[in-house]
Amino acid sequence: MSSGRSAMVPADQYVASLARKRMGAGALFRDGAGRVLLVEPTYKPTWEVPGGAVEQEESPTAACRREVLEELGLDRPVGRVLAVDWVPSTPERPEGVMFVYDGGVLAETDIAAIRLQADELKSSAFVAPERVGELTGALLARRIAACLDAVAAGTAVSLENGRSAG
Repeated sequence: MSSGRSAMVPADQYVASLARKRMGAGALFRDGAGRVLLVEPTYKPTWEVPGGAVEQEESPTAACRREVLEELGLDRPVGRVLAVDWVPSTPERPEGVMFVYDGGVLAETDIAAIRLQADELKSSAFVAPERVGELTGALLARRIAACLDAVAAGTAVSLENGRSAG
């Protein structure tokens, strides 16, 4: 590496050259029977965990809390990270990094308090882990399974396209 400043790329050029990645954040909520809360979006055929895009200058944790409040009407602290999942680009979307936080086990009073954001969500349901893939895409089904394993083990996982990165 050269010690002269003339060989260094100016900071603004370096920053402009960095990759841009989309980020998303969601919460894995369960009920007392261990079923996973999924929401049915109005704008796509597959179901999702509550959550959404991380906005500019917003942390993934803050985005998760905001999205849960907007989508479900629940204002609750976000739990620990369960998974960080890098996803490659597709023709429709650039590569991204998805964060899944532990939403915990919802009490009956919390479940009764859910109010879906009508313009974005058609419905919600608690789904047995083995049936998640029937409603979600394969990537999200893998991510949710990894998150459930992380909950059970008390750990967090690093994923690439829903599969263990290690």
